[in-house]
Amino acid sequence: MNTVVKAYPEMHYRKGSIADLQQLLRLGIEAWSGFEKDMAAADWQRLSGSIHSEQTYRELLSVSECLVCVTGEGRIVGMVFLVPQGNPTDLYPSDWSYIRFLTVSPDFGGRGIGRKLTEDCIAWARRNGETVVALHTSEMMSNARRLYEHLGFSIVREIEQRLGKRYWLYKLEL
Repeated sequence: MNTVVKAYPEMHYRKGSIADLQQLLRLGIEAWSGFEKDMAAADWQRLSGSIHSEQTYRELLSVSECLVCVTGEGRIVGMVFLVPQGNPTDLYPSDWSYIRFLTVSPDFGGRGIGRKLTEDCIAWARRNGETVVALHTSEMMSNARRLYEHLGFSIVREIEQRLGKRYWLYKLEL
């Protein structure tokens, strides 16, 4: 009997840039569309509008360090944005850096890409004198929550529901 061995393409990690905008947009749509089935129609419409907007990615690129995972063929299959301190929001104080939009292609899940991108964010934050890396995530993302907790992030508090789902604020002291 012949056994099929699935070959994984060569992958490398690098800084993302505005030149990657279209691939970041496609990856966001590809990966996040899987959550549509878990959401009420109105909530999905709001999230989908953000995911499908180039402006979402442009804004993130303008204020953050973007890290990507790229196959040997040049396809971006993972991305994350690390926003440095000095960019406060309703969730994040001005002296915290925070991770946004960790995304891995469904075709490449389970290969450690999300872990590597998160570890690279932590390393970048340490090199640049950050004292806290934070993030927020939801009940829809149980794998991500386990990853963050395994990497040392702890829950600060449950935050108000967003998109009809429970969310938590996490932080890692550096």
